Amino acid sequence: MSAFIDDDFLLESDTARELYHGFAESLPIIDYHTHLPPRQIAENHRFRTMSEVWLEGDHYKWRAMRTNGVAERYCTGDASPWEKFEAWAKTVPETLRNPLYHWTHMELRNPFGISELLDGSSAKAIYARTNEMLEDDDFRTQGLLRHFKVAVVCTTDDPTDSLEHHARYAARGSTGPRLYPTWRPDKALAVENLDRYNDWLDRLEQMADASISTYEGLLDALRKRHTRFHEHGCRSSDHGLETIYDEPCTAAEARAIFEKARARKELSGEEVLRFKSALLYEFGVMDHARGWVQQFHLGALRNNNTRMERLLGADTGFDSMGDFDIARPLARFLDRLDQTNQLAPTILYNSNPADNEMMATMLGNFQDGSVPGKMQFGSAWWFLDQKDGIERQIGALSNMGLLSRFVGMLTDSRSFLSYSRHEYFRRVLCNLLGEDVCRGLLPNDRALLGGLIQNICFYNAKRYFGFEIPDDADSVAREAVPANAVRP
Repeated sequence: MSAFIDDDFLLESDTARELYHGFAESLPIIDYHTHLPPRQIAENHRFRTMSEVWLEGDHYKWRAMRTNGVAERYCTGDASPWEKFEAWAKTVPETLRNPLYHWTHMELRNPFGISELLDGSSAKAIYARTNEMLEDDDFRTQGLLRHFKVAVVCTTDDPTDSLEHHARYAARGSTGPRLYPTWRPDKALAVENLDRYNDWLDRLEQMADASISTYEGLLDALRKRHTRFHEHGCRSSDHGLETIYDEPCTAAEARAIFEKARARKELSGEEVLRFKSALLYEFGVMDHARGWVQQFHLGALRNNNTRMERLLGADTGFDSMGDFDIARPLARFLDRLDQTNQLAPTILYNSNPADNEMMATMLGNFQDGSVPGKMQFGSAWWFLDQKDGIERQIGALSNMGLLSRFVGMLTDSRSFLSYSRHEYFRRVLCNLLGEDVCRGLLPNDRALLGGLIQNICFYNAKRYFGFEIPDDADSVAREAVPANAVRP
């Protein structure tokens, strides 16, 4: 029996092992969607404790701890760093068959080199050892990115963000991973809460140095910030929505609705939807004009627990899959942009696996031959980014589209240790392909399969987004391509 989380973890055949170690393992990472804080990257932050780097902001772990009967003070509250770590360590054995059990031990193994299982009895020794290692410069934020061979990090940024940390990091020189912002204008759509919305508009006015008293003024300010993001290397937008908004709304109607909102006059539900639809379309037009990629994370039902949202705020682990009507409005939205040839390259993510085949087939409606894989079925997201979810996403994409054009995995995390997710994805991918070879469903052609793997894990994303890649990352990628591979 193999050791747990060894070099061949998840690789169940000789073919899978050869594919992973020969083609996938050494490639750099393009992390085109993450929630890492840019300030910590720019300042090369040193983590005080293992609890800080591992538990702060990780709602996956918080959900498991709450389920295990752990009080909130040990998740997000005032317990000491050690008390929080110990509470998590005691929860880990209860997560068997949950992906957290795999991720926990993968992250201890890499980068800390710890193969011991984490539980209540091993917690103190592991905490002391990891804390000691965190004092080394190689475990500061920039060192961790280098360790995981990260070529590009794309953070998630509001239009009102100053981008000062991106600028500061860029000024340090041309070596090391690239740090780029991603345009996330969800707050521009959030017109339901008029006080919060107007406060956000006031901040946008300051950042854009523009008056926003009309709908045209809003669009002008957003375009100015969109340009500023582009100047800082941004090449993609991202939208976290329940569903796509595509209700009919004329410019005059959008203008009138905005004026009501700016005057803090209550809007009807219909007015809210029409305004969101008008503005979302404008964002699509902006992205196309800049040559960006637009990303849509759809279908999550967020902040369901009112009591805990009041206590802790949003995005603290009380979200779930939704069952929204997505297909028809999504088709209308994409078609409206396509009718005028203003549909940017698009990545669609779903949170409910029931939408897998719908998403995968929707893409084919708008592939136009202009860009290989222009319309992308995004990697398994949120509740689906575990072995079963990844396999099902790859299966739907393979059956309904071209797996060969897939831009691969992203981190979508607030933790610098989550780059093990890319290793996890690559192992699952290689195991699936190895299984197909063993069953006679794919040819036993290492060069053909190796080229497919290399493209999915690195080269497709490099070409698709057009990011500037550090020379050292390009060199690592070239060295990772065996001589007998079908080179990308």
